[in-house]
Amino acid sequence: MGRAPASRKPSPPPPPPPPPGRCHFWLPIKRRHCANSPLPASQYCGNHLPDCASDAGAPSRRRVPCPVDPSHTVLEENLEAHVSKCPLRKHAAALAAQPFYSKGINSGVGEGGGGVTSAAKRAAVHKLVEDELRALVEKIKSVHAAAAVAMRESYLVTDTCDSWMRNQVDRKVPYQEKHVKQQASIIGNMEAFGLLRKGGVEEAAEENAAENAPAVVEFGAGRGYLTQMLADCYGIKNVFLVERRSYKLKADRSLRQNEGITLKRLRIDIEDLNLQGIEALSGCQYLAIGKHLCGLATDMTMMCCLHERYNQAQYKDHGKNNLCGLALATCCHHLCQWSHYANKTFLQNLGITEENFHAMTWFSSWAVDGDHSSQDSSLDVEDLSPEDRYEKADKPGVEASGIDKLIRSIPAGERAALGFMCKDIIDTGRLLWLREKGLDADLVSYVPSNISPENHLLVAKCTS
Repeated sequence: MGRAPASRKPSPPPPPPPPPGRCHFWLPIKRRHCANSPLPASQYCGNHLPDCASDAGAPSRRRVPCPVDPSHTVLEENLEAHVSKCPLRKHAAALAAQPFYSKGINSGVGEGGGGVTSAAKRAAVHKLVEDELRALVEKIKSVHAAAAVAMRESYLVTDTCDSWMRNQVDRKVPYQEKHVKQQASIIGNMEAFGLLRKGGVEEAAEENAAENAPAVVEFGAGRGYLTQMLADCYGIKNVFLVERRSYKLKADRSLRQNEGITLKRLRIDIEDLNLQGIEALSGCQYLAIGKHLCGLATDMTMMCCLHERYNQAQYKDHGKNNLCGLALATCCHHLCQWSHYANKTFLQNLGITEENFHAMTWFSSWAVDGDHSSQDSSLDVEDLSPEDRYEKADKPGVEASGIDKLIRSIPAGERAALGFMCKDIIDTGRLLWLREKGLDADLVSYVPSNISPENHLLVAKCTS
């Protein structure tokens, strides 16, 4: 009997049976079955009914992605009717009518093209010959040594935030220690940098300064817990939460229970936000904050706050608002895009091309791979087919390419170090861009890596 060919792909293990009363569709990324109930006389819910299936003898009915919002599907026969009433289309139409909506205003300028997926970045790296990859790694190391700023450790928690964390303040939001420590240090660095009045809400109350406190615009706000802590600890009264997604368990309800707080949530992509069009912010001084602004969202936020395309007519119509400073915690550098990056000139002067940049962003994910032991740590699970996800864990018989072998030959610690170098270079460019705009800016490591390896914080204040 002959042995099976070494290159034969192992069959993925079968999924477990679904719990009673659950749809039989297996979600490979979440590694569980769909939580919906199946349709009558079917094993599947309406969203996952197979193309060839029929219910109670009905003819086959095919589901297709909605062209407005591909995250959900509709029956092909109902597609035309659905498009006219899709909730996302209604939201988009309402948003386009808002004075603060300006399509692509913060997308950046330059010769770069559109978005490049993680899979495309990986494919480009694997097209390199070994000498090209080695040369790129050496270039990154050289650029880092020559240009990257040396970040200082700056884990700061003020007494006010410490009291809040120790539950001496009435909190009405979910408490997760890992995230709260990050929020507290962002705020602590803001106070240390002169963006917040020292002493917190009690000091502000004694000096009757709360009414003169700047507004706060939180970008990528999510549920708004960073703003919640800021409001509780520093008496912030005017709040704007910018987030493109809809969230449950938001801090909004707790914030609105405080009669002194004015809250406005803007469901909009940062790329399309024109701050000059927000009537409630007109003429106000404000602070821009963000915790873990993924990839290009950091660049778009900086451009949103420091845009040079606002003209005198906009100032006349809406009234100019004034940035006091910003505190932006960066993350997910593997999602950065050349076309949106704020300081392409900085990289180009160092010999970093668009192709180099996207390779660097792909390498950056090695920095936050949990134990730095995964051979394919930089490959996003979303980029894999269901079969590939199983093969990723066990591919003993597959012959690796030359680039695969070279990457796997690099010790895990060195791969992690290279990933951190890439993140440092990207954030250094952002820091220098802020300084070029006239801000007093710094880049610090605001929490220890055991709290979060995504621990870069850009903090800046306007000096005029």
